[in-house]
Amino acid sequence: MSERLLRLLRTTAVATTAAMAAGTVLVLAPPSATAVPDDPTAPGQRSVAELLTDLQRLYREAEEATETYNATEERLRRQRAETDRLEQELARARLSLHDSRGAAGRLARQQYQSSTALSPYVRLLLARDPQHALDQGHVIGRLARERAETVGRLTGDEERTAHLTRAARKALDTQLTLAARHKKDRDGVRGKLQDVEGLLASLSAEQLAALAELEKSGIDRAQKNFMASGALSDTRKPTKGGARAVRYAVRQLGKPYLWGAEGPAAYDCSGLTSEAWADAGTPVPRTSQEQWARLERIPLGQLRPGDLVVYFPEATHVALYLGDGMVVQAPRPGATVKVSPIAANPVLGAVRPDPDGKPLRRYTPPELPEGARDGSDEGFAPTSAQSATERVEGRGRVGTAGSG
Repeated sequence: MSERLLRLLRTTAVATTAAMAAGTVLVLAPPSATAVPDDPTAPGQRSVAELLTDLQRLYREAEEATETYNATEERLRRQRAETDRLEQELARARLSLHDSRGAAGRLARQQYQSSTALSPYVRLLLARDPQHALDQGHVIGRLARERAETVGRLTGDEERTAHLTRAARKALDTQLTLAARHKKDRDGVRGKLQDVEGLLASLSAEQLAALAELEKSGIDRAQKNFMASGALSDTRKPTKGGARAVRYAVRQLGKPYLWGAEGPAAYDCSGLTSEAWADAGTPVPRTSQEQWARLERIPLGQLRPGDLVVYFPEATHVALYLGDGMVVQAPRPGATVKVSPIAANPVLGAVRPDPDGKPLRRYTPPELPEGARDGSDEGFAPTSAQSATERVEGRGRVGTAGSG
């Protein structure tokens, strides 16, 4: 199914008229089993604008589901590490407890073998050499302290082992709960991607071309208005880390978008931005919402290459600022990492991973390869949710976490 639609997209010329782009009513393909699940009526005629609205809504829902999946994946990864740490600490505590119990056993045997009915005070009174008896008393006192320490160590090891046992059990329970939620979130992303697939599969090549043309015209208009608004200042130079993050992102151009992926073969939106800054030596949060929440926010007028531009009210999409009103982004399923206008999506704001970094005195932007701006900024291409899931689960680091 997807291959057929891809061939249609590739072979169909964008021959839509202005009237079509403005919302001319198109005849939908006959309803089929791939119709949009949440629209069982499947009306026979809908305008391009209505189709575009529905497709954008489905993509946003898929993006929000991906963000939820990514956040759970990140929590699960941290919880697994915490569970492993507690289990290792518990193993060490049990070993120490074993040693303490051995020492306590030896102490008990020694005390039994050297027991006497006379107290140390009586033995001192009856001693022929009181000084020698006093010296022995010091030895006895030292041994008593060592015995007390042995008993104290045993008691402390028992308490620590019991505490770690409870903590390890609780950590494992939390991990199992997160694992169940992770599966539920993964299934949620699958469902949303299937909704997108269903709508795309119900459209003709002409309708898909009309959608792409209508959205492109909308992006061009939004970009023109954004640049004319004066929101951006003159080009600023990046920091050393920002320049390195930009170079990393540019090297990923042309690689496919894949939900939950953080490279090196594919990326989702925050997978690209987090890996770019990790390569620059500055780890940032994995998801777009956490990047928006935890990194320092800056006015758009202060944007410099390497800063992150966050989109939509829920902060469910992010791109890396390239300069001159352009960003590098992994748009969405069906698209590849590309250079896009900053206004390709509704801008929420911008954040800076290295607020204390000093701008470079000299900076030469990386040369963009041919076709860096080609392709849809919105990813209007069929995508198989099942194949996407299989790729996520079968490629190691591809598909470990991320928003997009």
